[in-house]
Amino acid sequence: MSDYLLKATAFGGDVRAYAINSTDTVEEARTRQDTWATASAALGRTLSISTMLGAMLKGEDKLTVKVEGNGPMGAIIADANAKGEVRGYVGNPHVDFESNAQGKLDVRRAVGTEGTLSIVKDLGLKNHFTGQVPIVSGEISEDFTYYLANSEQVPSAVGAGVLVNPDHSILAAGGFIVQMMPGASEETIAQIEEKVANVPPISKLIQDGKQPEEILELLLGEGNVKVHERLAVQFSCPCSKERLKTAIQSLGNEEIDAMIREDHGATASCHFCNEIYKFTIDELRELKTE
Repeated sequence: MSDYLLKATAFGGDVRAYAINSTDTVEEARTRQDTWATASAALGRTLSISTMLGAMLKGEDKLTVKVEGNGPMGAIIADANAKGEVRGYVGNPHVDFESNAQGKLDVRRAVGTEGTLSIVKDLGLKNHFTGQVPIVSGEISEDFTYYLANSEQVPSAVGAGVLVNPDHSILAAGGFIVQMMPGASEETIAQIEEKVANVPPISKLIQDGKQPEEILELLLGEGNVKVHERLAVQFSCPCSKERLKTAIQSLGNEEIDAMIREDHGATASCHFCNEIYKFTIDELRELKTE
């Protein structure tokens, strides 16, 4: 089954929730980035959560997530929009360690425990909305939980997980976000906290064949969930040779002449999808402006 996410509410609208199966999407990113296991887990968690945050937007709105820790993996960058499209990359994809004390991939060690998590939202307005918080754990899910509570003042439970096969391919990936709306009762909050605390790891649920509908029922209780939308999810990168032509033109004729004289052409690659674009001398000459 192709990746998808659900948007839902529960408890009469007092709770808003999202759940995602992102296995194929994370595998696409892993393949393009050539990430090793621990880096795949960090990138996959970030992509899963970013996709759900993107689903909270409307129309052509989009956002960029940056997790900039002091670990050896470097920064994690992810772009997502309201259409279920996401892309991302890490600074150093070849990071992997022995499992941590809990027998899981040591994402905290890869990301680092100091740094910042920032989200920039492009809502089609003159100025972008930017929120930033310090990294609190490096485990990704806890960092997004802290971000939503402190930067956007929305009490939330965030979970994301990735299981990696011995050959480094992605076995299972997914996540959830559960948010308390204003007016939610203490009883409702207590119920949700108990269920979130006792739910099995999200990646294990995906591995066992559980789909977003079933995950939401585990988190919110059977019969409580009202699904509002099912949104297809995929890795998508809008880069193209035409876009790169515009970027090269913006460098100016002097820089283009240097490419022709010194490199006899130009080669460029996209950070997100690693597609390679080549420009011949004739193509570069055509890009020079009067």
